[in-house]
Amino acid sequence: MIYLDHNATTPLAPEALEAMTPYMREHFGNPSSIHSAGRKARVALDEAREQVAALIHARPQEIVFTASGTESDNLAIKGVAWALQDKGRHIITSQAEHPAVLNACGDLQKQGFQIDFLPVDGDCRVDPQSLMDAVSEDTILISIHHANNEVGTLQDINALGTIARERGILFHTDAVQSVGKIPIDVGGGGGEKFPVDLLSFSAHKLNGPKGAGALFIRNSVPPLASLISGGGQEKKRRGGTENVAGIVGFGKAAELAGTFLDSGGPGYLQSLRDRLLDGLKQSGLEFKIFGSPGRHLPNTLGIAFDGVLGETLMISLDMEGICISTGSACSSGALSSSHVLKAMGIEDEWIDRSLRISVGGSNMLEEMDAVAEALTRLTARIRSGAGKLSPASAVEEAET
Repeated sequence: MIYLDHNATTPLAPEALEAMTPYMREHFGNPSSIHSAGRKARVALDEAREQVAALIHARPQEIVFTASGTESDNLAIKGVAWALQDKGRHIITSQAEHPAVLNACGDLQKQGFQIDFLPVDGDCRVDPQSLMDAVSEDTILISIHHANNEVGTLQDINALGTIARERGILFHTDAVQSVGKIPIDVGGGGGEKFPVDLLSFSAHKLNGPKGAGALFIRNSVPPLASLISGGGQEKKRRGGTENVAGIVGFGKAAELAGTFLDSGGPGYLQSLRDRLLDGLKQSGLEFKIFGSPGRHLPNTLGIAFDGVLGETLMISLDMEGICISTGSACSSGALSSSHVLKAMGIEDEWIDRSLRISVGGSNMLEEMDAVAEALTRLTARIRSGAGKLSPASAVEEAET
C-alpha cells in the first residue's frame, strides 16, 4: 500500500505505541488519585504536557488536553462565546473552515450569536482588509484556520492575528493540519512569534493516537466556559478523567515531530510533493492545482485531472493499493461537493474532478514515481473507456 492521505490521519509511530503500552496495562491509575498508582499516571500526564507544549513553544500550563481536534475547536469557540457573551455576541470566521469550526459557529447562530463567514480568494486566503471591515464593537472572537485541510493553503496568521490583537479581540486558529508539518512558535519562551490566543491541534495528525487532542490557551485569555461539566480535571477547563495512554502517545509523537521539524522534515515533504508533480508534468497530463502556490503546506496537493471524476480516479487508485482522498475525510462520507473549493470560486466541473494528495514522512521518493505512473495510466484508461465513469463503474473497471 502507498498511503497518501496523511491529512486525514497518520500511521501511529512505533515509539508512540511503545510509550503508551505500559499505561494500558500496569500503570492504569487515575491521575487524580493521590496514591502511588495515581501519582505515576499524573507524572506521565505532566511529562506529556511538557512534550506537547514544546512542539509549539508554549508553556505546559497553557495546554488543555481534549479528545480530538474537533473538541478543541468547539472548546475554543463555544468556550469564548459563552464566557464573553455579556461583552458581545459577534464572531468572525471564514467560509473555508473545517466543519468543526463551521458547525460550532452554526450552533452559536441558533443561540442568537451573530456570525460573519468571510469569503476567501481563489487561493483560499482571507483578505486582511475584509477582516478589518467585519470587526465591530461586539466582536469577541475571530477564528481563522492556519492551514486548509483540503488544498493546503496557509493563511497569513501574523497579519490576521495582529488585527485582532490591536483591537483587543481574542484570536483562535485551527492548526490541526499544520502542527507537526511546519514549525509553529507561539512565543511561550518569550518574544511572541505567532499572535494567537487559542490554537487547536490533534495527535493523530502527527503520528500519534486517535482520541487525543489539545487546545493551547494563552495565559492572558480569560477563563473559558467548559463544554464538559465534571470534576476539576485540566484545571477545571475540561471535565473527565484524562486519556492517560493516549496523551502519553501524543507526547511521544510531539517529541518525534519536533525532531522531524528540526532535521529538515518540511523540506523532505516538499521534495515528495515536487517529485510527484514533476512526474505528472512529464507525462503530459492536463490538470489543475488548487490553492496558493507560494504559501501552502509542504505535503498537500489539491489537484484535478481534466475529464475524469475525482471519485472515479480515487477508487481506481485504491484498487491498486494507493490511498488518496477526494477531500476532507471528515465530510467526504456525505458525497457532497467541497465547500472549500466552492468558497474559492472553483467551477463545479473541476470540483467534481478534485483530489487531495497528502504525503507524510514515511513516504519515499520512489513511491511518488509509482503514483505518477498510476495516475497517468488510469486517467488515460478512464478517458478512453467510459469517459466520466460513475464510482460504481470505477470499481468494476478497476477489477477487470
